[in-house]
Amino acid sequence: MLRLFAKIFSTPNNIIDAKQLCADDVEIEAVGKKIEEKVKKLFRGSLAIREVDAGSDNSCEQELVALGNAFYDVERFGVHFVASPKHADMLMVTGPVTRNMKEALIRAYETTPDPKIVVTVGDDAIDGGIYKDSYAVVGGVSSVIPVDYQIPGDPPSPREIICHLLKILEAIDSKK
Repeated sequence: MLRLFAKIFSTPNNIIDAKQLCADDVEIEAVGKKIEEKVKKLFRGSLAIREVDAGSDNSCEQELVALGNAFYDVERFGVHFVASPKHADMLMVTGPVTRNMKEALIRAYETTPDPKIVVTVGDDAIDGGIYKDSYAVVGGVSSVIPVDYQIPGDPPSPREIICHLLKILEAIDSKK
């Protein structure tokens, strides 16, 4: 327990403020419209995301589920979550990779059609977080599969996820 408190108090605040990503007066609706334009251009109108829990504490999953509620409703912008990696354009991976989930994560990655876009959501997925040195954890997602983008936070809020998603789509568009 003391190690956990020491980790909490010694970890720098690396949650990117949503105001840094989105202008102060920009609302979710305006960011969503930009996402919708990028999704139409890059994915022919529909971005399919497969969320993979690699062994997390479910805080990031709750934030991703909140994207579908009546307030955020990302489906109106052309973003939806799918049940199979076979139908996904993007993998969003949460949590540190546990030994039990390593093979399942690799299979999900291999099943996802090319071009694969892998996004880690939360500090645990990025580098293992507070579970980094645990006997049950392999490490962050990048130690198992290639990662393209990261969304830091513990957990990142739905607003931060939406703003990062816009930045990711802009980066993909600039590469093409």
